[in-house]
Amino acid sequence: MRRPLLLLTASCFLVGPALANPPPEDQCPSISGPLGPGISDAVPRRLERGQRIGYDSLPGLRELVPHEVWQQRHIFFFQGMTMVIGDCHRRYAVPEFFSSATQHYAGRAKIDRKGNLQDYVAGLPFPPETIDPDSPQAGVKWAWNLENRFRGAGPVGNFRLVDVAPRIGKNHTYEGSFFLYQTLHRTDLAESEYSVKGSSGDLWVAGGRFLKPQSARHLAWRQVRPQETQEEYSLADHTFVYVPTMRKVRRSATPWVDGIYVPRYSVAGDSGGGGMPIGGDSYTGAAGSLNPTSALSVQQTENIGRGFTGLALRPNAYVWRVLGEREIIAPINIARPGYPAEKQRNFGPHGLSVANDRWDVRWAVVLEGRIRMRNHGFESVVLYVDWQTQQPLYVIKKGSRGRLLDVGIPVHRFSDDVVNYPSWPDGERASVFDPVAEVFYSVPSDSGWRRESYDVKSTPAEERIRRRFTSTSFLVRGR
Repeated sequence: MRRPLLLLTASCFLVGPALANPPPEDQCPSISGPLGPGISDAVPRRLERGQRIGYDSLPGLRELVPHEVWQQRHIFFFQGMTMVIGDCHRRYAVPEFFSSATQHYAGRAKIDRKGNLQDYVAGLPFPPETIDPDSPQAGVKWAWNLENRFRGAGPVGNFRLVDVAPRIGKNHTYEGSFFLYQTLHRTDLAESEYSVKGSSGDLWVAGGRFLKPQSARHLAWRQVRPQETQEEYSLADHTFVYVPTMRKVRRSATPWVDGIYVPRYSVAGDSGGGGMPIGGDSYTGAAGSLNPTSALSVQQTENIGRGFTGLALRPNAYVWRVLGEREIIAPINIARPGYPAEKQRNFGPHGLSVANDRWDVRWAVVLEGRIRMRNHGFESVVLYVDWQTQQPLYVIKKGSRGRLLDVGIPVHRFSDDVVNYPSWPDGERASVFDPVAEVFYSVPSDSGWRRESYDVKSTPAEERIRRRFTSTSFLVRGR
């Protein structure tokens, strides 16, 4: 039995020998600590699938969550929660066309000395069993695997975004729709050279539209990531924003974005596109101008950096290293519904807990990336990446001298466990992880945000809907 690895400090791991594979399927870990009434904490006990864990039993799971999450356990766990232990090291299925592409092109993709990805065609760039953990390129290879993990055609659905205020303040809720449409490296499109026709070689297109509240209604965006960014991280995306107060489409005021762009939906004083300031931000227009809200409207095109943090990444914008591998517990395949089907789901007193659900035991690769761009709000990120599926399990951002800034938990649901989930056009099961939620806690400000998208689907949408994804004019016509 492999013992879990203990996290000694926020940046120091006790790491054992590198493993070629995760522990065997269905092999749950043995842990110490109270797991229920009458159970002694002196004798290690093995977790079991279906076992229920309450708040008072959390000490038994301490070794299975990141140190930074355990530090903030009053935020991410709560009295009255009931966590259900899911599968232990389940080997999740992937569609045959993705696994075939991975096998066919194995060994072709390369990493240059700057961490850029070259000669990648389709599938997983670097099969996990081929990555030498002692290689200087191991970290960046895992990061490229994360970015090119199987995401189907890309998630499409509705969202509810809640800005969670500090202790003194009021939460603000926003609703809308979003998409991430994969246009290149699509293994289901082998007959068209793995790309969507007319995509012009772009990697993906992302976007969305706010519908509620009235102050943010119709604020919409489109973000296109060029293929060239795989070999030059400093290249900007093509991002356009429809600003309701100006009734026009503008280029984003933030020229460079690491992951998914989201416009600044909360701007004080802008009656047509912003709400109350969140987290202490305050913006005012230029006195005496012909349009006193024009400066505010332009600021709405800035990237706010929340809502869809775990969906995309520029791996070559970081210098990576592998901190180790460890057994972890995470909500990679949740069972309970949320918004929009269940609008009153309990996320705990702080609004940032997804503990009241099913959590799987997984084997994770722990990566640290130091960002190359200056003045980007943080200096490094620690990612827990699932070894078998390459899904992000935890996201931790740090500032100078390792100061803890943000702790985030992406939440996924496996499509094959969802009743009546759409299949691929050829009838094959979807076998995709949908990003149904995210919770992020900001340590310095004692605030955070939560995104819920429990109706998201990642199989190809209807043609009439797909045409909207790549149309900038739809930013205006889509009202």
